Amino acid sequence: MNTKEQIIQEIEHLPEPLLAEALEFVRALQVKPVEGKAFQAYLDSEEKWSEVYRRLADS
Repeated sequence: MNTKEQIIQEIEHLPEPLLAEALEFVRALQVKPVEGKAFQAYLDSEEKWSEVYRRLADS
């Protein structure tokens, strides 16, 4: 049995309130890598653009 099949098997036994939580968790996992890349891009540019970021934060 592969991982996807194991997850489906486990989900079939969850009560409805926990299914909602499981759905939120899965959706969060799908978004996480995109946010990570965006934040990493910010960190990579932080030194070069620190003055601009400071001025934006102060405005």
